[in-house]
Amino acid sequence: MNRDMMKSLVGKIVKIDRGGPDSRIGKLMDVYDDHLVLLTEDDGVVYYCTHHIKSVTENAKDQLEFDIEVPEEFEFKKADNFQGMLSSLMYQWVKINRGGPEKLEGVLGEVATDYVSLINKEEIVRLSMFHIRNISYGLKVEKPEEDVEGQQEPRNGSGKQKKDK
Repeated sequence: MNRDMMKSLVGKIVKIDRGGPDSRIGKLMDVYDDHLVLLTEDDGVVYYCTHHIKSVTENAKDQLEFDIEVPEEFEFKKADNFQGMLSSLMYQWVKINRGGPEKLEGVLGEVATDYVSLINKEEIVRLSMFHIRNISYGLKVEKPEEDVEGQQEPRNGSGKQKKDK
C-alpha cells in the first residue's frame, strides 16, 4: 500500500481487507513505512504489517460501524518499523494474527531479525517474522455503558463508568 495514500486516511474509519479472519473495522490512528495502527472496538489497538494488507475501504458514507469515542490523550505504542514495534511489546501478553487457524497468543519473549518467540503455558512457539500479519496487546478504549433507557451514563474522573446503587 502507498504510504502517502494511507496517511491521508489517518483519523478516519476504515476497513482493513474485505473479509476473512483478519479483516477489521476501526479508526486509523497512524501509518509508518511498514505497518499501521488501527483502533478497533473489540480488539483494541491492532498493528498491521502493511505488506499483508490486500485492501483498505474508507468509510465514505458512515456505512462502517465504529462506536468508540477516542479520548484526546489516548496513547499507544509507536515505532518507526514493525520489528521495532514488536520489540516494544516484549514481555507483554500479545495476540498475533488475530483470526484464522494461525492465531497465537502468549507472552512475547524474543524478537529476532527473522522470527519471534511466544510463550504460552508449557510451549515456546517460534513464528517467522514474515508470517506475522497483525499483533495486538490489549490496549482498549472503554465503551460507555448504556443504562436501561439507552442513555449513556455520566463518566467519573477515572474514565470508567460510574454506577449509582
